[in-house]
Amino acid sequence: MIRYSCDLCRRDLDPQHDLRYVVKMEVFAAMDTVANEDNDNDHLQEIQDILERLDDADDDLIGEEVCQQLRFDLCPECRRKFAKNPLGRENFATKVGGFSKN
Repeated sequence: MIRYSCDLCRRDLDPQHDLRYVVKMEVFAAMDTVANEDNDNDHLQEIQDILERLDDADDDLIGEEVCQQLRFDLCPECRRKFAKNPLGRENFATKVGGFSKN
């Protein structure tokens, strides 16, 4: 039998009785380029070439610097906390909009 636990609070989750949420995240390097109408380079091909070179590289850390996929199991309570503040910032609600504390 597969055992699950919440990746935040470490509570054991029974797949037959407990609701479990899966959070998937993808973190990747932004490759912004300046739009240039005179530039006929195939940017998709350039990115594909870079990714192929990374696949051949022995250093796994290089790949994680470019793209990383993460997966977490959460209990209902931790999912609610995560949904309210996914970046884990203190006083998130007041800082997002730049609201004053009054």
